[in-house]
Parts: sequence; structure tokens; C-alpha cells
Amino acid sequence: MVDTSGFGAYDVRGIYPKTINQELAYRVGRVFPELFDAKKIAIGHDIRLSGPTISDALARGLSEAGAEVFDIGECGTEMIYFATGFNDFDGGIMITASHNPQEYNGMKFVGKGVRPIGPTTGMNTLRDKLNDESYDWTPRVATGTIKKIDVMSDYIKCLLSYVDVKELKPFKIVVNTGNGAAGTIINELEKVLPFEMIKVHNEPNGFFPNGVPNPLLPDARHETAKVVLDNGAACGIAFDGDFDRCFMFDEEGGFIEGYYMVGLLAQDFLSKNKGAKIVYEPRVIWNTEEIVDQAGGEAVLCRSGHTYMKTKMREVDGIYGGEMASHHYFRDFYFCDSGMIPWLLVLELMSQTGKTLSSMVKERQARFPISGEVNTKVSSVAMVKEIMDRIEEKYAAGGVVDHTDGVSINFDQWRFNLRGSQTEPYIRLNVETRGDATLLKQKTDELLAAIRS
Repeated sequence: MVDTSGFGAYDVRGIYPKTINQELAYRVGRVFPELFDAKKIAIGHDIRLSGPTISDALARGLSEAGAEVFDIGECGTEMIYFATGFNDFDGGIMITASHNPQEYNGMKFVGKGVRPIGPTTGMNTLRDKLNDESYDWTPRVATGTIKKIDVMSDYIKCLLSYVDVKELKPFKIVVNTGNGAAGTIINELEKVLPFEMIKVHNEPNGFFPNGVPNPLLPDARHETAKVVLDNGAACGIAFDGDFDRCFMFDEEGGFIEGYYMVGLLAQDFLSKNKGAKIVYEPRVIWNTEEIVDQAGGEAVLCRSGHTYMKTKMREVDGIYGGEMASHHYFRDFYFCDSGMIPWLLVLELMSQTGKTLSSMVKERQARFPISGEVNTKVSSVAMVKEIMDRIEEKYAAGGVVDHTDGVSINFDQWRFNLRGSQTEPYIRLNVETRGDATLLKQKTDELLAAIRS
């Protein structure tokens, strides 16, 4: 038997080698081709120390199941999406635990057409199959193949297709890759972009000697902000470990919440694609809704999480989708999320308009101030439900309740969303108001007291 407790709504994630190990990866490889009718499969891993070992076990299982395995080696999650779509493979498997601590690893899966594999599209079937006692798990002679391939050149061309390189100004920018997988890509882009790059922790290192790269954590932001200010840079960019998310800092060292990035990118896409659909999620919404409405687009609400966002974007043909957690999805990137495309688009906007990044977002920050996501650790899934039920009962009167993702309750001048994490034992709170910072603090404090009582 293998431990399948690491299977979640979006991916598989757990501590190596307790939950995520070679046997789990091997069994995934043995059954994935049959379950998803996948004959050609891309695989890769981020910079975590256990990545190559898990990758080898996965490739062995896939080849024993008769699949053609195309190994792109060390990479970011979006490179598996790209390799699968660009080469018209039948599936892709990325070995990563994203922003989790060093001892974690995991896997993300896509099928034909880079369609996400989640709870309703085969993830639960895959999980259950791994402990099927009627299945013969005895190693067999491989009838498939394992081939190393290089997609870097084509991937870089794809990224650059989103901007007009000739229009880009020679900005000085800070890039903090946090010793994650993004460093290699930044080195490639540096060769063809006009920017003066001040690179911080750019060497990939699975020991994470400068801390886990997760700029969603406030303590992980200070260094990037300081380097921006010390060098008079036009902006700063920081990445998580597998660089499927980027986080931006303005020229004053201010952290730009993903929420305002969604509005900025939505406005950019709608200026070029009138009437297009923008997919967004319910944690914080008013800024996005107003921008999309004013730009003549259509805002489509969706539950957060990459499997849900990608499915909804395909369903409505959304040109762009964004989450406040800084996942940004692009129709022409196989409806997938990219951490490299967003900052390129923002720097193109800065080049075209002559505006600073702070001037682009400060008005929106004042118009719709937000708490940022405030996490409270809980002991169990049952505790999450108990808290959410209690808060809904307390606040539902006089508000408009929505259950698209957790519970959202809207009032005239403020609103909040409360949801459980899909990957960690936390309950997450987001609050926003209509231009009232005092009300924001009051309601955030009030809700946190009620949640933690």
C-alpha cells in the first residue's frame, strides 16, 4: 500500500519520503497512461533535492506501461504545460511542491490539450487506483521509451511573443528568484531583453539557503523591496520555487497585491480585445469588476484553484484569468498559468505609457483597499467547516451570501471571503471595502477575533 493522503483538489503534495516517494511515483507512472489514454507524456521537476529521484521512478513506471516519456529535466511548472501543448503530447506530469518547505515534494498532472486533471477529471480515480490490490504491481520489461528533450528555445520564443521587445525601455529591474527554478529562465531572457537586471539569489538551490521562496509571506518580501530602493530600480520581481507565480514591487519598494495585478492585466487585455471575457475569483472582486465593466469586457466568476480556473476559461473562452494569489492564466498559453508572462506585460505597459508602476496601481489601491489574505491555522477540516458556519450565521443578516468558493458576504461598503486551504491546514480571510481604510481595519480585526475565539 502507498500513502495517498497527499492527493488534494489541485495536485499531490506531501513530505518526502514519507508521503511522496519513489513507490508512489512509480505506481503513478504505471497507471497514468491507461487511465488518461496517454501515449506521449512530458515530465520534469523543479529544484527540490528529491526531484530527480522521483522523476526517475515516474519515468520507469511510465515506460513499463508502454508510454513514450519526454523528460525536460529541471524546469518550472509552466514549462511542462508548454512542452505538452507545443508538442501535442497526450499528457504532462510536473514534480513540484510549489512554495512548500524544503522537505516537501509532489506532482501536478495535465492531460491531452494541457487540460488539468482534478477531482472531477480523473484525480480521484488515479488516487484510488494506486492501492488497487487486484493490479499486478510487479515490475515488468519496459515497452516504452525515455528521451531527454530541450524545450528552452521554443519556450523563450513563446514568452517573448507576448510583448514587442523593440518597444521595451531599458529599465533597471530587481529580479529575486529565491534560489528556485526561475534563475535559469531569467538568464536566458536577460540575453534578449533591454533591461538592466539586478539578480538576487539567482542560482537554483534545493536547500533554499535564503529561505523558502514564497513571496506571499510578508517576511519573504523585505529583501526584494530593499534592493529595489537601494538601487533606484523601476520595479522588483520575485518568484516562488516553481515560478508559476510572480510577485511585483513598485519603484518605492511597495508590494503589489495579486488582486491589483489582475485588474491591471485585465485592462491591458481588454484594451486590445474589446468585449473579451475575464475570469476572476471571489476572494476580492470589486476592483476587477469595475475595471472590466468600464473597459467593456465581461467578468466571469469562478472558484479559485488552477483546475477550476482553467476549466472555466475553456468553457467561456476567457482571454485572461487571474487570482489574488498571483496565478495568472492566458488563453493563448494553453489556458494555463504563467509566472513569466505577467511581469513582461507590466514592463511593456510601463514602456508604452511612461507611467511608474506605483502610479498605475495607487488609485486602485485607495479605491478598493484590501486586507490581504490573513491565515489562521486550524486543527482539522472539520474545524474549518465549523468556523465558516459560525461566521456565516453571525454575518449573513443584511448581506448577500455567495458560496462559489468558501463563503463570501457582501455589504454596501465592505465584503469578505472566508475559505479553507486546499493544500494546508489553514482558514483564509480576505476583506475589502469601498475606499475606507478605517472600516477595513475594523472589520478585519472584528472577523479575526470571531474566527479565533
